[in-house]
Amino acid sequence: MKKLALLVALAAALLVPQLPATAAANATAEGVEVTISEVDLAGPVIAAVDVTVTNKSTAKLSKLAVSFAGPVGWTVSPEIRTVKEAVKPGGSVTVAFQIRVPEQRPGFTIRTFTATATYSGGQTVGTRTQHSGTPLPNLAAAFNNVAVSNESHPTRGDFDGDGNSFSAQRLAEKGVTAGSTVTALGATFTWPGPVGTKDNAIAAGQTFAYSGQGSKLVLLGSGAGLSAAGLVKVWYSDGTSTTGSIGFPNWSFQDAGAHGATLVISTTGRNTPTGYANAEYQYRVFAHSIPLDPAKTVELITLPANGGMHVFGVAVA
Repeated sequence: MKKLALLVALAAALLVPQLPATAAANATAEGVEVTISEVDLAGPVIAAVDVTVTNKSTAKLSKLAVSFAGPVGWTVSPEIRTVKEAVKPGGSVTVAFQIRVPEQRPGFTIRTFTATATYSGGQTVGTRTQHSGTPLPNLAAAFNNVAVSNESHPTRGDFDGDGNSFSAQRLAEKGVTAGSTVTALGATFTWPGPVGTKDNAIAAGQTFAYSGQGSKLVLLGSGAGLSAAGLVKVWYSDGTSTTGSIGFPNWSFQDAGAHGATLVISTTGRNTPTGYANAEYQYRVFAHSIPLDPAKTVELITLPANGGMHVFGVAVA
């Protein structure tokens, strides 16, 4: 009889639906915001910085740890802070750090600060960008090289560092003269000049102001070497940024598609210190682009730091 009762109880238990175990709900990266207070850049100084973590999700934010970092070499104390209490939905918590800010460098600089919140369920990173000094007003203010000369005065140009330059007369045969329009990759440029004056920027990490909106940033230029490539950075008016790789082939003797570039202008021969020569070769100008967020407004552009890269123009398309 006892055996029968045991079998009946077992059968009844098997018929009862088993409910799954309920996992604890955690906040996700989509629902967590990390913001950084303004940093005093007038060094040398030990600046106080607050990092605020806001829980915009519908679940609690638990096991929270926050770290903060500045530019390379800037000391932060403490390196990480933990928050004992869980942050409720809709709530926020602010933790304090100190950062040693060195003496300000002359000229224009861009400083980026990063805070990382780690918690049960994920991780969220917040950034803050601050400027010190004044950027160049435009690309023309960064021009530091003469790439085009007249055949009657060839020594006024020195595109490649060996005294060679583009011939203004051969460019004119292609419809390219000072002030003329050049189109490439959907962008429109005005060719710089006058002939024999500084007309391009050797890329050295210069930052200059530029205002515009579009789906891509296009650079017009050429290479004085085989490795004229680097990262160009675009800063938007909301403080965010985007980075992309840009490269130009050598103005001669390299595949026209090297570094992903597009051929725009091709001329016959070049000016040398002793006059026009090398008519059997082509000397060229290219275009390259990086994607942009079309919903944002470009505010600043930082060129790559590569002395082989020469930039004649930038434009948003």
